[in-house]
Amino acid sequence: MTSAADVQPSGEKMRKTIRWISEIVQANPEKSRQDIIKEAEIRFDLSPKECSFLDQNFNDVIKKEE
Repeated sequence: MTSAADVQPSGEKMRKTIRWISEIVQANPEKSRQDIIKEAEIRFDLSPKECSFLDQNFNDVIKKEE
């Protein structure tokens, strides 16, 4: 059963995920962006659609940096 604390407004989980990714990238610039994204997908229990969004949008950022 879901508790009231587990219910988040639409988009709040993605905001937290992107904020966390940004913090990890800043703290660990040597860490692979793809590894950070995969960790975020597990840590924040993202749906396949949310994972796809991160993969598509952050992969674009990664390719531009290379």
